[in-house]
Amino acid sequence: MSKDNDPVTAEDFWSEPGSREDRAALIMYLRSNRIRNAGVLRAIEQVPRRLFLSSQFRLNAYQDRALPIECGQTISAPYVVALMTETLELADHHRVLEVGTGSGYQTAILAQLAAQVFSVDRFRTLVDLASQRLDSLHIDNVIIEAGDGYKGWPSKAPFDRIMITAAAPEIPDTLTEQLADNGILVMPVGPAGAVQKLIKVVRSGGRFVTTELADVRFVPMIPGMAEHL
Repeated sequence: MSKDNDPVTAEDFWSEPGSREDRAALIMYLRSNRIRNAGVLRAIEQVPRRLFLSSQFRLNAYQDRALPIECGQTISAPYVVALMTETLELADHHRVLEVGTGSGYQTAILAQLAAQVFSVDRFRTLVDLASQRLDSLHIDNVIIEAGDGYKGWPSKAPFDRIMITAAAPEIPDTLTEQLADNGILVMPVGPAGAVQKLIKVVRSGGRFVTTELADVRFVPMIPGMAEHL
């Protein structure tokens, strides 16, 4: 693996000039766009987004834009991360399933707010890199495995909260079935390569109440394990 793709350490991040100012500006931007949850804002301020990017994109880390990561995937824009996290209404006793580990940045945000996070990704490369980055931040309440996101993690179900960071044509029944009563699921729904809807699902017994939140664009959710990477 090239040096550019090696994760920087948390110590490297803190030594970078302007990082504190960049983070403060991002928090002000999120507040101005109606992100109000203090815990979410604090987590975004504390978790170094630069740590989850390869070197050529670190200067753009605190801009509100999605950026490329390994395996042809993306790291979501900070506003989308904040909105999805806020929508989950997390409490410190919640067990969370994340489908789509990606860079591990969203995973790290969830870990600041929940008791335990179980994260699954179809790319082993992403699982390995995310694990290294989380270890460098001494985050120890996350378990990551390579697997088929459509299957979720049935052996650890039910989950109080589920976040899916890739777009499916419809909400997978296999995942709503792993949601605890009164649990919340948030995910993008819609066709690949087009505008999708960010959807909130609340389980009440056998009923699932859905709410549309925003227009988004995510990479597609693909069944099965990746054959390469």
